[in-house]
Amino acid sequence: MAVRDAAGRSVTVAAPSRRVFPAGPPAGMVLYSIAPQAMLGWSTPPGPKALPFLGPGADLPALGRLTGRGGEANVETVLRLKTDLIVDLGMTSGTYVSLAERVQQATGIPYLLLDGALDALPATYRLLGPVLGAAEAGEARADFIARHLAAISDTLRDVPQDRRPRVYLARGARGLESARAGSINVEAVERAGGRNVVGEAMGPGALVAVSMEQVLAFDPDVIIVLDPDFFARMAADPLWAQLRAVRTGRAVLAPQLPFPWVDYPPSVNRVMGVIWLAQLFFPDRFAFNVRVEAREFYKLFYHRALEEAELDALLAHAWFR
Repeated sequence: MAVRDAAGRSVTVAAPSRRVFPAGPPAGMVLYSIAPQAMLGWSTPPGPKALPFLGPGADLPALGRLTGRGGEANVETVLRLKTDLIVDLGMTSGTYVSLAERVQQATGIPYLLLDGALDALPATYRLLGPVLGAAEAGEARADFIARHLAAISDTLRDVPQDRRPRVYLARGARGLESARAGSINVEAVERAGGRNVVGEAMGPGALVAVSMEQVLAFDPDVIIVLDPDFFARMAADPLWAQLRAVRTGRAVLAPQLPFPWVDYPPSVNRVMGVIWLAQLFFPDRFAFNVRVEAREFYKLFYHRALEEAELDALLAHAWFR
């Protein structure tokens, strides 16, 4: 079966592919969501807190990663596992094309590069479904993503910039790492209608370290925190407590399990983050019931029916006080 991947490469793959190696964490999440039985393992397996939020077939071995920082998997591992397809999800620029071509030539195993951007995910699922012998499952997941993103876009179209919340994404153990405009790390915030204060001040780019003085100068309307330990300390910190968002209870913790809803890994997990953030930012414009949407999302993408207590725990710090 010949397919054209997101980098425009024509790749001949076995259809259905039954032994699939994810090149990195984002690819593993998409593969698990559509055909866990075809996945050879995780780049980094979910931890003990995450596994209960995933359905059958999640307890897979660690393979290492072929791409990105800390890429430790090698072609010997790929060959030893009798891999019939390698899938990477994320960027499709020259560096990643070169890696894909190099690994494909060294192993003789087809290597698909798929676009990990939020708006590209429906096409990614529609391409991957038939390759995995799961066309119907791919279409169902593509439809969920496309419907929700379209509804959010349509609703936000007439919201002027000055009516959108100014948002700071607080990454890391001190909250002093963030992301510039257009970074995939902050894509969910921007896609949900938030104004990324770091991007507005520093322009386009990737991750960036900021100072406490800069955060105080930003004084954002909303703070989205990614580290639970930092979130627990934030209100008691005399510097962070000066911020309007902290004083008024508009600092929230992104739901964490089995994968954070915002930022990392930059995969399909962020779709649920966009739904949540749209409702958080514009409660008067969106009729989403986040609990209902989360149940559907987890069942479809994580093969897991959430219980009420699990939803309570996921969303415990996700709303303004």
